[in-house]
Amino acid sequence: MSDLGALLRKAREQRGYTLDDIQEYTKIRKRYLEAIESGEYKVLPGSFYVRAFVKTYAETVGLDAEEVLRLYQKELPQLPAAETVMAEPMIKPSRRSVQHNDRWGKVAVSMLMWAFPILIAVVIYVYYSNNKEPDTQELNSIPPISTETSTPSSSSETPSISPSETVTPTPPISAVTLTFKEKKNSINYYDVSPGTGHKLKLEVTGEAWIEVRENDRKGKVRYSKGTKEALNLSFDLTMPIYVNVGRTDHVTFYVDDATFDDGNSSGSTKYIFTPVSDTAQ
Repeated sequence: MSDLGALLRKAREQRGYTLDDIQEYTKIRKRYLEAIESGEYKVLPGSFYVRAFVKTYAETVGLDAEEVLRLYQKELPQLPAAETVMAEPMIKPSRRSVQHNDRWGKVAVSMLMWAFPILIAVVIYVYYSNNKEPDTQELNSIPPISTETSTPSSSSETPSISPSETVTPTPPISAVTLTFKEKKNSINYYDVSPGTGHKLKLEVTGEAWIEVRENDRKGKVRYSKGTKEALNLSFDLTMPIYVNVGRTDHVTFYVDDATFDDGNSSGSTKYIFTPVSDTAQ
């Protein structure tokens, strides 16, 4: 048994957990957990999975995962240098440029959405103001002869009223806002507003390990799987969503069409996205 495996096993036993318990909490196969405790890392599917699984195991038994990885980094298999060098030129620049273009695009769309209703309201006001005075003069110039003469006057007001009835300003649509709240216990907390009708999207462009749960890291599992191929995942943001990602540099996060700079870390990163109402902020 390796020193790292002995440390993890001791922490597990102190909490009264079995390997079956750890498998249930983390969704990591029992044979991988046994391999980590015995130091047989070749059993695991890849070098980056070793670090991701060790980090998740350490957190589950109450250890500081970052400190464990730092103390035992020489014992853990190193990530291939070629894998890191190739990933950055192919992915990182394109994501930066896409994020830059998305920001300008969202600003332009927001300006248009606000300007369009205002322009319509101004046009209606000018039209109504220009037509109101002539109608008044015509009514005043015709002396009231009988009650029958009042009937055309009521119909003459129709043109000044119908434009406001047929042209209704479109209410502005609120754009989604992502707000970084805090980092606590290695988890990055983000608030999403407005709090309804949004989707969390993960765009995976290469080898990665992804775990998605409801509410927090012990909530109901929505997705837990490793992949070596590109794929897109989508989850309804009707409640807080916990996401744990191995190889963050191969994953881009979106809430609807909004994204953020996740740091492009080649290691594991955790997030909780919480929908909040404007009044709650």
